[in-house]
Amino acid sequence: MRPELQHKLEHLPEQPGVYLMKNAGGQVIYVGKARVLKNRVRSYFQSTANQTEKVRAMVEQIADLEYIITDTEVDALMLECNLIKKYRPRYNVLLKDDKHYPYIKVTVQEQYPRVLYVRKVERDGARYFGPYVHAGAVKETLHLLKKLFPLRSCPGSTLTERSRPCLQFHIRRCSAPCSGEISREQYLRTVEDVLLFLEGKYGHLIKQLQQEMNEAAEKWDFERAARLRDQIKALEILGEKQKMLTPGGGDRDVLAVARGIWETCGVILLIRHGTLLGREVFFLGDTQGYSREEIMAALVKQYYSQAQFIPGEVILAEGVPEEEREVIEQWLQARRGKKVELLVPRRGEKKALTEMAHKNAVQELELKEAAILKERETREQGLKELAQALGLAAPPRRIECYDISNTQGSESVGSMVVFLDGKPAPECYRRFKIKTVIGPDDFASMAEVLRRRLERARKGDEKFAQLPDLLIVDGGKGQLAVARRVMEELGFGHIPTFGLAKEEEWLFAPHQSEPIILPRQSQGLYLLQRIRDEAHRFALTYHRKLRTQRNLRSVLEEVPGIGSKRKQALYKHFGSLAKIRAATVEELAAVPGMNQQVAQALWEWLRRWEAEN
Repeated sequence: MRPELQHKLEHLPEQPGVYLMKNAGGQVIYVGKARVLKNRVRSYFQSTANQTEKVRAMVEQIADLEYIITDTEVDALMLECNLIKKYRPRYNVLLKDDKHYPYIKVTVQEQYPRVLYVRKVERDGARYFGPYVHAGAVKETLHLLKKLFPLRSCPGSTLTERSRPCLQFHIRRCSAPCSGEISREQYLRTVEDVLLFLEGKYGHLIKQLQQEMNEAAEKWDFERAARLRDQIKALEILGEKQKMLTPGGGDRDVLAVARGIWETCGVILLIRHGTLLGREVFFLGDTQGYSREEIMAALVKQYYSQAQFIPGEVILAEGVPEEEREVIEQWLQARRGKKVELLVPRRGEKKALTEMAHKNAVQELELKEAAILKERETREQGLKELAQALGLAAPPRRIECYDISNTQGSESVGSMVVFLDGKPAPECYRRFKIKTVIGPDDFASMAEVLRRRLERARKGDEKFAQLPDLLIVDGGKGQLAVARRVMEELGFGHIPTFGLAKEEEWLFAPHQSEPIILPRQSQGLYLLQRIRDEAHRFALTYHRKLRTQRNLRSVLEEVPGIGSKRKQALYKHFGSLAKIRAATVEELAAVPGMNQQVAQALWEWLRRWEAEN
C-alpha cells in the first residue's frame, strides 16, 4: 500500500460522508457513502475472507482515495447519487445511459408555455415528465398533445408578435397567441389541461372538457364544442387502453429486478390514481458480486435521484440492505416533501403487483440476453473471418481505424476510433486537429495523425500506450503507403496495417498489388464497414463542430451593435458559442454591456443563421 493511502486510512474521520476510490491513473473506480467513514472505508482493507471476488478485484486497484464529510447520512446519500452520475465508476451498479432518457418539458415559467422534447433536466422552473425509456412513445405522445391541445411550437421563450397567424394556426396545430387569436387566460387553461393529461388524470380532464363543451354549445359556439367533443373522444380511447386498475387507488411505483448471465434488468411499474400508466425498463449491466438487496438499492437511488415525481408508496419485490432502508426513506421524503414508504409485501394484492413487475423484468432480460448472445457470436465470427482473410495469427482484439475530414482544406481534422473484441470503445477514441498541413492534403494529414499517435505511444503516454493488433486507414493504396512509411520510421512496422477503399470495399495490403476482396455477406466485411463508418462519423462530427464555431464567430461579428467588447463579454458570461445560441433574449440582455434592443437583434440574427444552416 502506498504511504499516502496508508496515511489517509489512519486519519479517516468518524463522521458521515462519501468516499471516492481511485486507481493509479487517478480515475474514480468506486463511489460509496458511509454513516461512519472511518469504519466503512477501513473495512475494505481488512481480511478479504468475506469479500466477493469483485470487491477484491477493486481493492487491488485502489491507489488513492478522497472523502467528503457531510452533516448527515441523508446528505451523504444525495451526494453519492450525484457523484455516481458524474463519474460513472466501473465498480458501481449503474443504470445504463440514464442521462440520455427523454423527458417531456412544459415551460410553465414562460408567459406562453410550450411543450418540448428534451433529454436534459435543468433547474429552470419548467415542469418535466419522465424519464421515458422509448423515444418513439414520447414523440407519439407529443404528436397527440399537439392535436388535442394546440399550444405554440415557435422557438424562444419570448413570444414574437405577428400581424397574422402562421400556417400552424390554420391547420389547428397552434392557437396563435402571437396574433391575439386567444387570450393569455384561455391559453393558460389549455396549459393546465396539458399538465392534467401528462399526470394521467384523464377522468378529471374529461369532466372539465365536457363542462366546457356544454358551455360552448349553450353559447351556440358549435365549432368550439365540436373540437372539445373530439378531444374528449380521443382521451376516452386513451383511457380505455390504460384501464387496468390497482388495489387501493392512489400513486405508487412497483420495482423488481431480474438477473441474468451478462445483464441485470430493473422494471418500474408506474401507477397513478390507481391506474397502471406504463413501465420504465432499465439495464444495470453485469452485477456479479453484488447482492440482490444492493442491486435494488442502486436502482432506487439512481432512478429517484433524477425522477420528477416520487409517489407516497414505493413497493419493492425485495428489500434494500437493512442499514440503508431508513436513510433512503428519509432521502425520498426530503425530495418529495411528504412521507414516502418503502414496502416489501409478502402476500396479497401488492405482492401480486411485484410478481407482475418481476415477470416484465424477466421477459425484457430474456430478450436482451438473447440479443447479446447473438451479437457476441456475430462479432466472434467477424473477427475470425477477418483474421483468416488478412493472414493474422489470431483474431485481432484491438482494432484502430483512422480517417481525415475537411472542407477544401479548412478545419481539417483526423479521427482514431477503437474497437475492442469487435465492439466500439468510445473511451479510447481520439481526435486530432491538423496543425502542420495547409490545404486539402489527406495524405499529409494522415501522416501527421499517425505520427502524433505513435510518438505519444513511444513516450509512454497512458492514453496511447496500448497498441492495436490491426490498424485500418480509410483509403486506398496512397493512404496505406503514407501510413506504412510513418509506422516503419517510428519503429511500429510490425503492426498489421491495411487500407479500406470506400467505393468497392476492397482491402489493400502493403507490397501487394491485388486487393483483398471479402465476400459481400461476410461478417468480417460488415465489421470493417462498421469500424470505417464510425471513424468517418467521428471525424465528420468534430469537423462540423469546428466549422460551426468558425461560422458562428463570423456571425457575431456581423450583428449590428456587437463589437469586440460585447463579444468578449458574451463569451465570458456564457463560456461557449453553443450556450450563446441557446440563450433567451432576457439572458442575452443580462450580460454586462448588453441591452434589450441589441439582445433582441442578436437573438433574431442567430435564429436566421440556424434556419440557413
